Amino acid sequence: MMNKLLSTSIKDVSQKIYSGAVRPSEICEASIKLTSIVKPLNAYITVTSDVAEEQANAADNRQRQNSLLGQLDGIPIAIKDNYCVKGKPTTCASRMLANFSPGYDATVYEKLRAQGAVLIGKTNLDEFAMGSGTVDSFYGPTRNLWGSEVLSQFYSYKSDKDSQITTRESVHEKDTWHIAGGSSGGSAVAVATGTCYAALGSDTGGSTRNPASYCGLIGLKPTYGLISRYGLIPLLNSMDVPGIFTRTVDDAVLILNAIAGPDQADSTTIQKEYVPIHLSETIDISNLRIGIPKEYGVEGISEEIQECWNDVSHLLEEAGANVVPVSLPHTDYSIVCYSVLNRCDVASNLACYDGIEYGHRADEWNSADELYKKTRSEGFNGVVKSRILVGNYFLLAENYEEYYMKAMKVRRLITQDFDILWNNNIDLLLTPTTLTEAPRYNEFIQLDNQTQCLIQDHCTQPANMAGLPALNVPIKLSRGGLPLSLQLMAPLFHEHRLFTLAKWIEQIVQFPKLKLKDSCLLK
Repeated sequence: MMNKLLSTSIKDVSQKIYSGAVRPSEICEASIKLTSIVKPLNAYITVTSDVAEEQANAADNRQRQNSLLGQLDGIPIAIKDNYCVKGKPTTCASRMLANFSPGYDATVYEKLRAQGAVLIGKTNLDEFAMGSGTVDSFYGPTRNLWGSEVLSQFYSYKSDKDSQITTRESVHEKDTWHIAGGSSGGSAVAVATGTCYAALGSDTGGSTRNPASYCGLIGLKPTYGLISRYGLIPLLNSMDVPGIFTRTVDDAVLILNAIAGPDQADSTTIQKEYVPIHLSETIDISNLRIGIPKEYGVEGISEEIQECWNDVSHLLEEAGANVVPVSLPHTDYSIVCYSVLNRCDVASNLACYDGIEYGHRADEWNSADELYKKTRSEGFNGVVKSRILVGNYFLLAENYEEYYMKAMKVRRLITQDFDILWNNNIDLLLTPTTLTEAPRYNEFIQLDNQTQCLIQDHCTQPANMAGLPALNVPIKLSRGGLPLSLQLMAPLFHEHRLFTLAKWIEQIVQFPKLKLKDSCLLK
């Protein structure tokens, strides 16, 4: 039974807990064991088994006393390792913070813990969340479950199109595994494998939706300011948002309802009461007007992604939705604008890691200047150092107007593009999330980090630029047996509308769900 429970939804396992059919400690024990089985995928930097067991035992006590805290009580979750958890390593996947354990909890974790969620571990990421593959981590890359030997050994799934799938399990050459996407790839793989039911990532340019796309998951980037960023180590302050990974739309709603709302510790949160979202099982989309932006059909989009996009558009039309072509003319400038703003914030936010204030300290005693240089040289990888240097260049007095101020003006134009559509009664946008299925690692690293980010973030980043809510929905498997996904975007604070259409699509397409084989936890 435990194998089946680890493969199901929060709603279903919560019912089992409430009925007394299973104890939270039993689920926790199975989840921790499963982290060992899927360890070759490198989803976790730290498995917090001691914390998990303590929290699960507390949930057991509440279960016995009929005082459970809600649907998240006793539910295993994971958190990206750029969120602070008191007394536990928070590394940002960097040598710079390898020995850092914060003295406080991030607000999002505090809220999940208050509802009884069980922390299984801290997940892997690109160093300081700078990447789109989870391949640039001090702790090594994260591998995608899909297309891996771990999938074929421990999981099964059924798809109506199984006969079209060409298995790739026979490929055993070095570095031919598929990337998980990034920068929140560890969180995505943690959920996909069933080691937890939900995970938090962060999303600055697509870092939740991108790995959700490649791993076949629901991936939510909420409206900027809807969820507190307190305790999230920043990348780009004006675009960072906590992201949510789950296997179903309903589960994503549960997590959002648990963590959204104002926070006095974060002045960027919207200071009004959050109204929980509730979705109907019966959904009518005939009143929706859905835009298809032509700028997202760029060169490099795969035939299968384009076909997927077309097919879902037709399904929406058949259901009565008004599907119309639209234009977002400044989309092509968005990723360049983002690159400038990203590097400026990186240079500013990482200035405190100098060997004196925070982080790794080099063994250097000649001078403060030498200590500073050696510490930062040792503590940061090449990607981070490059972004710092470029950001400092953009922020020089003689370059500030040419780069930073011009990028801010372009950002306003990008935001205005979206506003025009919403004002013209477009309810939602449907686009690709990524341009292809998950690339192989050996192909992905042929291009440098910056170039890959320009490609991988093309469809996702504009939503961050405008602060909009956006969500990845898995649609089907490719002919190679890998997830293909699409993205929905909505106006500010219209998460309910976003989830409603996503749930309709989820019900129609019936993306295949992974199930643990019966013998998995016996090994």
